[in-house]
Amino acid sequence: MGLQLQQIDRVETITKEDFIKNYFKPQKPVVIERFIEDWPAYSKWSLDYMKEVAGDKTVPLYDDRPVDYKDGFNEPHATMKMSEYVDLLKREPTKFRIFLWNVLKEVPILQKDFKFPDFGLRLMKGLPMLFFGGTDSYTFMHYDIDLANIFHFHFEGKKQVILFDQKQNKYLYKIPHSLITREDINFADPDFDKWPALKKAKGYIAELEHGNVLYMPEGYWHYMRYLTPGFSMSLRAIARNPKNLGKAIYNVFIMRTIDNVMRRIKGQKWIDWKNEQAITKTNKANNIA
Repeated sequence: MGLQLQQIDRVETITKEDFIKNYFKPQKPVVIERFIEDWPAYSKWSLDYMKEVAGDKTVPLYDDRPVDYKDGFNEPHATMKMSEYVDLLKREPTKFRIFLWNVLKEVPILQKDFKFPDFGLRLMKGLPMLFFGGTDSYTFMHYDIDLANIFHFHFEGKKQVILFDQKQNKYLYKIPHSLITREDINFADPDFDKWPALKKAKGYIAELEHGNVLYMPEGYWHYMRYLTPGFSMSLRAIARNPKNLGKAIYNVFIMRTIDNVMRRIKGQKWIDWKNEQAITKTNKANNIA
């Protein structure tokens, strides 16, 4: 038995009105398959093209090592020239990923290749971010600090996505004072003997291919695994639900500060304590002895 996951709705294209009514208002995810075929990026963007236009740029790389108290918030584990990185992706599976790279700032020519679509939400213009990964690399299950509405545009290859809404928190072994679950859970194939509460979590799953757009509602947990080398771009719109907006402000200004201070004072003990708390709290919430 695996996780309780239903397929994310898929539509070929969608009008603004239908998107707002059927997906934004009920806060339900959707994959839109053929929304960006009029973008130059649709036919141009590939790993080879990125190597061509951004090959000389030094890029920040992350892998799946556990959080260390000495790591700053989102501090990269390595750096490499983009051309070397693309060669690595194509040559062999690698854990190295690029995430939250504002490539459009560094390679402005790419800005001409897409437009900000009108889904009826105001998209933040300054923050188009790119994410790259090699075969079998993945992101930890996490949600975004600002609980934004996210539109995730996928290019090249295939990517698997698993989503949970915030109502599932008590089953996910969430780490306190952070935005991630326990990092030793393999969401692609979870060990239910070790993580029994996960059996109760209800989520969504989808596979993304070149040109697909995934809408992730506010504060949705997401785990992404690259089935083949590829990359995606995210555009975001501010959380509209007042509760989520409040959480976002708390996360940015208070939670992150507490976490950084405690790392400085207690070091690895703080990280270890948080990891233990994730199990204690989840077991308690689910009456697991």
